[in-house]
Amino acid sequence: MNREQKAAAIAEIATEIEQSQAVFAVDYRGISVPQAAELRAKLREADTRFRVVKNTLTERAADQAGADSLKALLEGPTALAFVKGDAAAAAKALADYARATDLLPFKGGIMDGETLEPDQIRAISRLPSREVLYGQLVGVVASPIGGLVRTLNALISGLAIQLGQIAEQGLVGQGAPAEAPAEPGAEPAAEAGGDEPPAEETPDQDAEPPVAAESSEEPAEGADDASATTSNDEE
Repeated sequence: MNREQKAAAIAEIATEIEQSQAVFAVDYRGISVPQAAELRAKLREADTRFRVVKNTLTERAADQAGADSLKALLEGPTALAFVKGDAAAAAKALADYARATDLLPFKGGIMDGETLEPDQIRAISRLPSREVLYGQLVGVVASPIGGLVRTLNALISGLAIQLGQIAEQGLVGQGAPAEAPAEPGAEPAAEAGGDEPPAEETPDQDAEPPVAAESSEEPAEGADDASATTSNDEE
């Protein structure tokens, strides 16, 4: 590997360290190529990359990434698991494979800038995976919501039943009660404030007096003669 290739490898490892949520270091002695391929496939499900790198290159990459605590783990054959997804799932995959094969003992690691001991990584491997935690959280949140929905449905149902019973008794929905008919011959009730008798109407002075009806009877015979005689006598 020439100088340019080494520089490219160091930059690549430094980028992996910077972009990872956690980095687990294991001793890879005794693992075969097929076993390493099988482990890589399992770790890929947790968005984790398993790499065997030279300690000298990793030390320079750790300096470049500002991960000095990782340098203390680079003694002897070392493989690194760069975890970008679920740290608990990645630690569990490594721990399960180590128990099944008696290989890959933990050397330590870093997580969110904090140094991890092998026992701490094994404790992380016993935690529920992120998917399990999400399922438990959804169950906890959905449980009180379901209870609230059932309670509201019961209240609405009870209210509907009560309103139906009230309607059947004629207490609602019948409108305003009609007034009782007045009894025959009864005087209408006086309006409020109507204690004083109504004022008498005064005749209109400008009105013309009534014209006397003309008599339809004709004067008796001899009346004109008597009137004429009287007039002659006076003369």
